[in-house]
Order: sequence, then C-alpha cells, then structure tokens
Amino acid sequence: MFLPLLDFSIAHLLALKPGRAANYSGRPKRYNKLMIPKVRKAVFPAAGLGTRFLPATKAQPKEMLPLVDKPLIQYGVEEAIRSGIQNIVIVTGRGKTAIEDHFDVSFELEHLLETRNRKDLLAAVRNISDMMDVAYVRQREALGLGHAVLRARGIVGEEPFAVVLSDDVIDSGVPCLRQLLDVYEFFGAPVLALMEVAPGEISAYGVVKAEAVAHNGSNDRLYRILDLVEKPEPDAAPSNLAIIGRYVLTPEIFASLESIEPGAKGEIQLTDGLRHLLGNRPIYGYRFEGTRYDAGDKLGFLKATVELALGRTDLGAPFREYLRTLRLDS
Repeated sequence: MFLPLLDFSIAHLLALKPGRAANYSGRPKRYNKLMIPKVRKAVFPAAGLGTRFLPATKAQPKEMLPLVDKPLIQYGVEEAIRSGIQNIVIVTGRGKTAIEDHFDVSFELEHLLETRNRKDLLAAVRNISDMMDVAYVRQREALGLGHAVLRARGIVGEEPFAVVLSDDVIDSGVPCLRQLLDVYEFFGAPVLALMEVAPGEISAYGVVKAEAVAHNGSNDRLYRILDLVEKPEPDAAPSNLAIIGRYVLTPEIFASLESIEPGAKGEIQLTDGLRHLLGNRPIYGYRFEGTRYDAGDKLGFLKATVELALGRTDLGAPFREYLRTLRLDS
C-alpha cells in the first residue's frame, strides 16, 4: 500500500484539523526518486451534460466536438500519452457511448479504407484505438468533478494518478501534464496546473493562495499552495492564480473527497477535496508554459479552432490566405 510522503513531522500531522488549510514553513524537500511511485493512469471526467454548447450537445457528447479534425477528448488523451501515461480511465455517463466508439476498433471502416488503399486514413484510424489502454467507469449523475474523480477509485487503486479535463486544450512544446509530472517526480506531492486569470473571469475557477518556490532556476512558476477557494467573487479571491484542468494527485484525495460535504448544488467539488487534503500534506501548483484554450466555451472553442488550424502544416497556409480575404472591420 502506498504511504504518503510527508515533509513535516507526525506531531504536526496529528495537530492539524481536517479541512483546515495547513500553514507550512521551511524549505520544500526533494525525495529519492526511487521512493516516489510512478504515475501510470490518467482520469478523464466526461460525464457532464455540456450545457454551454446546447443544442449541439443534446445528442452528442461535448467531448466529441471536433477541433479541426479531432474531438476534444483526443487532444487530452494524446497529451497524456506524450507525457508518458498509457493507461486512460474515462468517467462517462448517459449518452456518452460515442466516446467509447471513438476509441474502439472499427472493423468495417478499417476494411473499407484498406480496400480503397487509403493507407494514410487507415493509419490515423488504427492509431486511435492502438495508442493506449482504456477503461470506462459510469457516473450515473453529474454530481461534480470531485464525485467524478471518486468514481475512478476502483480502477486507480492506491496509486498516484493524473486528472485531465478535455475542455482545457493546451498547446505547448512540453506537454502541460509532463510539466506537472516533472514537479511531482521531484517532490512526491500533488501538483495542480495554474494560470493567471483576469479579475473579471476569476469567479469561474478554483483559485489558490500560494507562495512562490524557487525551482529549476525559476522563481515564478512553482508555488506551494496555502489555501484553495472554489469560484470566489473577484474581491474575495486570494490571488489571480486559477486552477486549470490538469492535476497530478496522490490516492489520499479519495479519502478527502469522501470526508467533505457536498456544496450548495449537491455537488462534490475537487477544489474542496484538495483543501481538505491540504490539512494532511503539501500541495504544489505550477504555472505551466503554453497556451490554454477554454474549448468548453463557445468563443474559446472558436479561438482554438482558428489557432490550431493555422498551426497545421497541411492547412495553415491556405487558411491564412483565406482569412486575409475577410473584411473584419464591417
């Protein structure tokens, strides 16, 4: 069984009250890499109703909306694989069978492409089902992100794991999840992706109170988290550092999620579970390098479509020429 790696004393641990954010002091400790369990699984919560994209999501999963020629969730899965994680756990719900079909083998389609000698398309289709090992678990009701993570407990077990929200599409040289894993493998503690957010947008996010930690020659990317607040009003936000949809978590999060009370809407929020966990162990945040698109929002989805298309070697040049023909001042 995995035992938590703590950088404070047992006496300190016993003195902490459940649900209270810890006030850590002292220099963060690095642990022997041999002591730190490897992250082998990534959880993809995908049981939400996609109400921001109605009516398009009435009969199709939001996660299957295409950015250029790939569904949203595939971008996240490919990021996990490029980060070194091959085992994918997708938390689905009613009406989400298209996700399972997408990552399954399609014998009829493959046969058709093979008979027509479409080797390029055949390779692309086969790669989708071959690139990872996938398991599914059902979330019967959309009761919050924390509840979705809890549903994956039976598959994750007592291991550290990643959580990827496919709404957040992140374009970066080093995958965002890989950046978080590098920090986890250094400290052996949970790590959250952070991004600076404008005051007018802060109430849509989980927000952290944090202090900067020097790491790898930088003083403004790694933070030790002191407290977390779910969707605060702008004047009550502890900072402008918002949690973005990438997490590396340790298995203690499951006990914390079971310990907290549901919020006002009856939902179990992951941010609240992390705040509870903070009373028992350190948590870090990393201001990742890269461009994030909120593809769960209509405007963000349009921005992602345009910018990702412009970055394509096969589409970028002709699409750019087309955009130059538009009269955007009218």
